[in-house]
Amino acid sequence: MRPIARLEGTVQPYAWGSHTFIPQLLGRRGPTPDPQAELWLGAHPRGPSLVDGRPLADLVAERPEAVLGPAVTKRFGPRLPFLLKVLAADAPLSLQVHPSAEQARTGYAAENARGVPLDAPHRNYRDDWPKPELIVALTPLEALCGFRPPRESHEVFAVLVSRGAEALRPYADGLATLDRAAAASGLADLVGRLLREPRDTASKLVADADTARGSAPPPAGRADDWRLVARLAAAYPDDPGVLVALLLNHVRLAPGEGVQLPAGNMHAYLDGAGVEVMASSDNVLRGGLTDKHVDVGELLRVLDATPRAVDVLRPRPRAGVTDYGTDAPYFRLSSVEPGAGEVRLPGGAPQILLCVAGSVTADAGADHVRLSRGDSAFVPAETAAVSLAGEGHVFRATVPPPVAA
Repeated sequence: MRPIARLEGTVQPYAWGSHTFIPQLLGRRGPTPDPQAELWLGAHPRGPSLVDGRPLADLVAERPEAVLGPAVTKRFGPRLPFLLKVLAADAPLSLQVHPSAEQARTGYAAENARGVPLDAPHRNYRDDWPKPELIVALTPLEALCGFRPPRESHEVFAVLVSRGAEALRPYADGLATLDRAAAASGLADLVGRLLREPRDTASKLVADADTARGSAPPPAGRADDWRLVARLAAAYPDDPGVLVALLLNHVRLAPGEGVQLPAGNMHAYLDGAGVEVMASSDNVLRGGLTDKHVDVGELLRVLDATPRAVDVLRPRPRAGVTDYGTDAPYFRLSSVEPGAGEVRLPGGAPQILLCVAGSVTADAGADHVRLSRGDSAFVPAETAAVSLAGEGHVFRATVPPPVAA
């Protein structure tokens, strides 16, 4: 395998995607007839990338220690442990959570034992891996991320009740009685109750909330909640996920800011574009804002409803490199802008380079490639180092070194 080689990704045309962002990034004509939601760069079987015309997964299988490195192969087996994506949302994604490693193993084994086909639409676990994620905004990006304090959600529900949404009163009362010690279990119970409402009841709850929202201007500090109800109720008028969304933190990321999404975190991207890296898994438990399968019982088994403030990552660049550190062993993401100098990236682990602006030359000694906006490259672990030079902006996904015992 070459020391550095161009990588050809796979575009996923999900309904919530943008008709312009990914085509423009890739230098293609737009807007496209169908939405282009995600660009996948990696070796996942649902969207394998090509290296010099060959699937990256095949190259890994042929020479795992050369491509992944001995330490990565020993820890994760002959499998690229991360998947790099560009995500571009023009409409909200589904409310979702991802399992931990143990939850993924047991869920995958249980569905196999029941004989559920891997491609069945009601299947929850497509593989036995967890799916921690990190996203860094390329444009202003709006998201829901984890549960906010119950008192904040109670304020929203109580105002809606006071303005005529009487059907929401049991949920407002439930939020009012939650104390800190019982918040996680209480919120999970409320989520389960909402998601199990019959369709006609859910439709009334959403309609009443939207009518109450439109009856008067939002209270101070609640404009985002009012806009959220209006937007989601219009798109999902009979989906109780509209109300579950009001239990979550509402986050706006500026370009360059990031957020980590660990196992159990309920989240949804509302709009915007970003670079996302995750463990190479397709395990998603959905909780609403979707026409796809929702398994409430399994969702609650995986869900972590502990209220937490969102830790927005705003790392400072050092010598042209900005590292978005997380505790995930599967990936590390860095933003690299060489400017007038040169940035050296050490080898020893697999790397994917994605240019999102300008252009750079990536030099691996015996080989080099020119990367312009939208271009990507793969660097195997056997390559000692890569140097980047030029007026461009590159994201680098790799595997962090193992933590010493």
